[in-house]
Amino acid sequence: MIEKIKIAIYKLLKKSEKWTKTDMVYLAEGGFWLTLGQGVSSVSAFLLAIAFANLLPKETYGTYKYIMSIVSLLAIPTLTGMNTAIIQAVARGYEGSLISALKTKIKWGLLGGLLGLSLALYYYLQNNDTLAIAFLIVSVFIPFMDSILIYESYLNGKKNFKTLGRYTVFIRIISAITMVVTIFFTKNIYLIVSSYLLSNTLLRLILLKITLSKNKLNEKKDPNTISYGKHLSLMSILNIFSIYLDKLLIFHYLGASELAIYSIAIAPVEQMKGLIKNINALALPKFSATSTENLKTNLKPKILKMTLILAIMSFCYILIAPFAYRVFFPQYLESIFYSQLFSLSLVLIGPIMLLISAFQAKEKKMTLYQYNIIKPIIRIILLFVLINYFGITGIIFAILLSYVFELIFLSNKKISK
Repeated sequence: MIEKIKIAIYKLLKKSEKWTKTDMVYLAEGGFWLTLGQGVSSVSAFLLAIAFANLLPKETYGTYKYIMSIVSLLAIPTLTGMNTAIIQAVARGYEGSLISALKTKIKWGLLGGLLGLSLALYYYLQNNDTLAIAFLIVSVFIPFMDSILIYESYLNGKKNFKTLGRYTVFIRIISAITMVVTIFFTKNIYLIVSSYLLSNTLLRLILLKITLSKNKLNEKKDPNTISYGKHLSLMSILNIFSIYLDKLLIFHYLGASELAIYSIAIAPVEQMKGLIKNINALALPKFSATSTENLKTNLKPKILKMTLILAIMSFCYILIAPFAYRVFFPQYLESIFYSQLFSLSLVLIGPIMLLISAFQAKEKKMTLYQYNIIKPIIRIILLFVLINYFGITGIIFAILLSYVFELIFLSNKKISK
């Protein structure tokens, strides 16, 4: 009976390929596990947001979100673009590049640790002991926490989405439980930050060791992987800064409480974006193995159909949001309008992800350089200008306008040489 159901589903997926112009069997197999992992992540993040919203004062939660935003910026020296380079290298059979990439990430990550210490010293001299001690703790974990996450890139490149999904579920559940227990028993910002950093670092280290022990890496190395990873990392610096600038500006100009309101507003939509961003994980190895001509032919129909689906998703969210916030976030009703407005970004992010995957797969360095330099500059300018006139609403408009620019820019670039 089960076998018959599998066959029926397989036939249905094959028939649907005529409309989607996509390998739906591959998408279903890989997408199921990635979606499962991201789904658990989204549920965990949602429950964690409920805990933060109902157990912590807005001031404390806003401060925590500010610290976590800085953590993401301090992780820039760990060469975030190396993960994409490893996905492509492993997809082409060059598994030997993994260890070299890991060592390179940790070595450069030490710079992030030093920057964390410098930030701790700065806040100490400003008589802000809370942030000084917090960043002192952060500096210890920066070189390692994101670097050892490279096992995800290996599994992604091997298209082992089942294992990747399981690992994601494991980390998200344990990490979320750890955080909820911590904030239930204490409001101490140092313990909350330490709980997040320590749990994620240890869990990732365990899974890295398991991945390496279960998979015997071949010795083939792509001599361009490390260089390409550094190129991608360099290109992404401004982009990463622009992504977290919204929270920095709100914290400094509007205060920690307003940052808490903004964070609760964007949290549900960001989790939905996480599901959409699985597209990149699925598309990159597939696009890397696809001819340029075939990719050019099939990309536009995929984008149009995805845009339609995401528009429907955004509309449904706008209708549901007021009821959901009254039930789960009664202390953050002012977040409802901001969340509805921010949900419009869903319509734009999917097509952008597909286009970026295509350019990364074909290693269009010049296009990626232009994109990763011009796009964040536009967003940074918009953020600085619009927050002064419209506050949180201005921040959201800046993000939406920057997405529109991204889509226009990428749509006008050619994949072929």
